Amino acid sequence: MIRRSLLMSVAALLPWRPVAAAPPPHEQSRIDRLIRFVETRKDMMFIRNGTEYSCADAGRFLRGKLDTMGREVTTAREFIERIASKSSMSGQPYHVKFADGKTMLASRFLSDELKRLEGQPG
Repeated sequence: MIRRSLLMSVAALLPWRPVAAAPPPHEQSRIDRLIRFVETRKDMMFIRNGTEYSCADAGRFLRGKLDTMGREVTTAREFIERIASKSSMSGQPYHVKFADGKTMLASRFLSDELKRLEGQPG
């Protein structure tokens, strides 16, 4: 009984976070399509924490971040908001820079592509 009380007391002190499930297959497919959309681009750079990266590098980075933080998302929209929009270390938003020099928030770029994907059969 004392052991159970002790365990309950220790558990109460730990920060509680619900454990999310992995995205359902349909949402995982949409996330994968978003990452492929980024990593296959040749006409832009991905800007993370002030440094420009190729889109191939950005795709690898997003896949790695998804591997690490993926249990926090169950939809493609959550992927954009929680993983692909800003640095989890610095809080700085990610951007994309097009060949003409114009930049856009990565969150908007990916949200626009997700809207396009939603208009197509899965």
